[in-house]
Amino acid sequence: MPLSPAQFEQRLARDALPAVLLLASGEPLLLLEAGDAVRRRAREAGHVERTVFDVDANFDWSELDVALSSLSLFASQRLIEVRLPTGKPGKEGGEALARLARTPAPDVLLLVQAAQWSRAHETAWVKEIDRAGWFVPMWPVKPGELPAWISRRLAARGLRADAGAVAILAECCEGNLLAAAQEIDKLALLHPGGSFDAAVLGQLVAENSRHDVFGLVDAALAGELAHALRILQGLRGEGAQVPALLAWVASQASILARLAGAQARGENLSAAMQAAGLWQSKEQAFRRALARGKPADFERLQATCARLDRISKGREIGDPWVAMERVVVAIAAPGALPA
Repeated sequence: MPLSPAQFEQRLARDALPAVLLLASGEPLLLLEAGDAVRRRAREAGHVERTVFDVDANFDWSELDVALSSLSLFASQRLIEVRLPTGKPGKEGGEALARLARTPAPDVLLLVQAAQWSRAHETAWVKEIDRAGWFVPMWPVKPGELPAWISRRLAARGLRADAGAVAILAECCEGNLLAAAQEIDKLALLHPGGSFDAAVLGQLVAENSRHDVFGLVDAALAGELAHALRILQGLRGEGAQVPALLAWVASQASILARLAGAQARGENLSAAMQAAGLWQSKEQAFRRALARGKPADFERLQATCARLDRISKGREIGDPWVAMERVVVAIAAPGALPA
């Protein structure tokens, strides 16, 4: 039987880890935190060596068989992760995962993570993992469920808030669990053990909700163009300067262009991301951004950043804020800008 998130937490705290686990969610925060919890538990159980496979259209499933059958040089117990960005391993991959669930390798913990999920994904290989180990589908939090989710998270951080305060926080985060989690973590850091009503939390959120360039890039990478443009307008209203914003935006655009080129050449995208210095928590956002465009789109993005740099320094005629809008559009909707 599939485990609910609550059942998963209980089993994780109480039981030994099974040989194979499947964590599945289209919500990045839920998937990231569940994966981190399994990794911590695996380390405690002695699985100190970790190997990660990112599955794309060119993935060779025999690599997984080789890794599972080979002897470890550093530890007797290993953790092997298989990441499925689309949640679909394909025919060959599904057969391989089903076989590995039926006959798990000794001293190896196999963790499969699916970054997209629906009922249609639950085919034969999922049923084999469910029979042999733990299958944890984590569905996105619905708008009506968000206040309860926020209340539980506040309580877990030692904070208390009344219904009005929770409603303000839910509205401020616009359904974005990662933004809500970050806001709660800030409250816990700045006001440990605090208790908030609507008036107090409203003031604190207002003080903390100044737009920043990091949120701008995150929204653009997520394809949330309208939200990204609102952040950009907020930054402009707060007196931000284009050259200061451009440093971070251009660096992320450059990473996108490099990754798009590496992907087009058939290189290992995971390795390219590690070489670019991306945090694991950012990998899915970049994968989704890459999936929305072609290498030529990201080359145009870099050219647009270069033009913005010249405009912002007075070396070319133009409105720097209009040019910055074009950069944001090129990240959120690659291909929307003409050649």
